[in-house]
Amino acid sequence: MFKKVLTAAAIGLTLTVAAAQSWPTKPVRMVVPFPPGGGTDILARLVSAKLSEAHGWNIVADNRPGVGGTLGITEAARATPDGYNFVFGQKDNLVIGPWLYKNLTWNPVKDFAPVAHVAYSPVLIATSADSPYQTLADVVAAAKKAPDSITYGSPGNGTSIHLAATILEKEAGIKLVHVPYKGSNPAMLDVIAGNVQLLSSSVPSALGQIKAGKLRPLAVTSATRSSSLPDVPTVQELGIEGIEAFDVATWYGVMAPAGTPEDVVNSVNAAVNTLLTDEAVRSAMQAQGAEPLAMGVAEFGEFLNKDYTAWESVVKDSGVQLD
Repeated sequence: MFKKVLTAAAIGLTLTVAAAQSWPTKPVRMVVPFPPGGGTDILARLVSAKLSEAHGWNIVADNRPGVGGTLGITEAARATPDGYNFVFGQKDNLVIGPWLYKNLTWNPVKDFAPVAHVAYSPVLIATSADSPYQTLADVVAAAKKAPDSITYGSPGNGTSIHLAATILEKEAGIKLVHVPYKGSNPAMLDVIAGNVQLLSSSVPSALGQIKAGKLRPLAVTSATRSSSLPDVPTVQELGIEGIEAFDVATWYGVMAPAGTPEDVVNSVNAAVNTLLTDEAVRSAMQAQGAEPLAMGVAEFGEFLNKDYTAWESVVKDSGVQLD
């Protein structure tokens, strides 16, 4: 009897290992919750293509944009957890979206399996090249003298880029006037034209205009400088009174529906982490303003849980609520 039990267990283990080794036997879908051509799409396609190239997998990017990126996340949450459905999510739709949109039916911690953290990107605070503000400290000093006298544009209400500016206001003890736009480009053009005084933006969106000499970068919001803008200080470096620490960045990662086989999750995590050591891949990400950062499955899960909890109060304090 004991031998039979051992034999059954051994057979079960052999079948599990064999199943893991044979995955994938068909194309793997990577949902991208934004339109083609944007920063998230570029990173998702880079990762999908390089994984396919390195391992012979067939990972197909599937763009499902809408509702601030939460439409694609919703579809991924409903997908079959068979190891053939993944989503390339990011902070805005996975962590901020559930607090921002009241009708979402999923929870990022309960309804998804964290697979692999890929990269992060700081928020950039900038102004026009003709602006009188030479540094972020100049902005803070002016805002303290005249609250609500300085305007800033962002790509929209409730985005991490908008909320990074609200955190800056709170910690610096200032009040600015938010002007939301439908995307980074119109906000940036209005700042360059002088219609709005400051810009809160992703690094990739503003990089071209900075290189063209039309925008003056003032600071990045991450704990360390951006490799794309190594001469631009972090908010924390500037020593502004009231700000002892400042670290706000958008992150990107691969998720799967809860219940996805653990061996598949571990395989993809290992493959992504190996990919992030490739200098050509790192350079391609950094050219997009993203900083590669690998994490283990458990580490990414803890990171997701902590970030999701932390942003509840940020969204509530902002007063922004969307349908």
